[in-house]
Amino acid sequence: MTNALLGIIYLAFVSLGLPDGLLGAAWPAMHASVDANVSLAGVVSMVICLGTITSSLLTVQLVRKLGTGRLTAVSVALTAAALFGFSASGAFWQLILWAIPYGLGAGAVDAALNAYVATHFAARHINWLHCCWGLGAAGGPLIMSWQMGGSAGWPGGYRIVGILQVILVVAIALSLPLWHDRADAVDAGEKHAALSRRELLSLPGVKLAMAGFLCYCALESSCGLWASTFLVLGHGVSAQTAALLASLFYAGITVGRFLSGVLTLRLDGRQLLRLGETIMALGVVILFIFPEEVGLGAGLALLGLGCAPIYPQMIQLTPERFGDENAQSLMGLQMACAYVGSMAFPPLMGLLVEQVSPVLLPVAAATLLAIMTACLIRCDSRVMASHASAARQ
Repeated sequence: MTNALLGIIYLAFVSLGLPDGLLGAAWPAMHASVDANVSLAGVVSMVICLGTITSSLLTVQLVRKLGTGRLTAVSVALTAAALFGFSASGAFWQLILWAIPYGLGAGAVDAALNAYVATHFAARHINWLHCCWGLGAAGGPLIMSWQMGGSAGWPGGYRIVGILQVILVVAIALSLPLWHDRADAVDAGEKHAALSRRELLSLPGVKLAMAGFLCYCALESSCGLWASTFLVLGHGVSAQTAALLASLFYAGITVGRFLSGVLTLRLDGRQLLRLGETIMALGVVILFIFPEEVGLGAGLALLGLGCAPIYPQMIQLTPERFGDENAQSLMGLQMACAYVGSMAFPPLMGLLVEQVSPVLLPVAAATLLAIMTACLIRCDSRVMASHASAARQ
């Protein structure tokens, strides 16, 4: 029963990842079709993130009302509908309209599944779940590149992924009997979470952890959205080749998360964080000093490889840092903060790309990496000091 449920959760994470890389891969060709400026991809991304923030903040209530299985099925169905809407859009305002269910479909299921797995399964499963997300995120641009090379164009890419989402909805719906006792367990755990939101924010290190989520997601979403444009406008790479090279960023995340799951047997969460930050820095340096296609692809792949353990380990460390009883409530807050980063920074990056230069993407990545690393180191320092003080008492 447990293994079957884990398989369904893995499948759900594939579905979460599939749409994430589509907009960035399609936008160099897509923006002209909907009569939009290049920078307006950031606005679409912002509306999607507003939906994810809203639904992630409502996660606790939605899990209690629907259960995790039904919530997952409804969320994936919303995403599927939005993808078909994107494929039929001929104007920018239509993209904005469909971006609303696109975002609502992602936020609650992301927070609910992350919190459940972090508190009920070994650390390796968080990494492997996010490896599944990476499979979807890497597969999306590949599907888009394939469709853009044929007569279907970018609408075909959205339609193909929409069909895959529908198949996943059916699979999750058939699995609902497996979720019943698990949903009850989550509900029971939530009834013991006594701290208010203000009290949660006052816990040592919580705000720094939230800042780490914000910076990481700002970096990942900006690189995922603007990598193709960075390659096309900044380095003269063709749109189809750029979509393929941009997929290396998500491929690096996917491979890295599989390897991170193995490394959890030898390294703890904080050691994996430091390793990921080091590899990310190496990827940024390569993007600066090697402007040829091979170097750019290698830099994006290494940047993705370094990103791989960051998000899963920040999630996995939540119960350890702040207690199992606070994990679900804090997960919703952390996801909301993460999506604020995903929402706010890509439009700013779009203005830099359009008004200044697309080659500033590595500069932005380096800045966000430095701030994130400082926040996470300080967070761990405060948490450990708090635990040491409690132990003495």
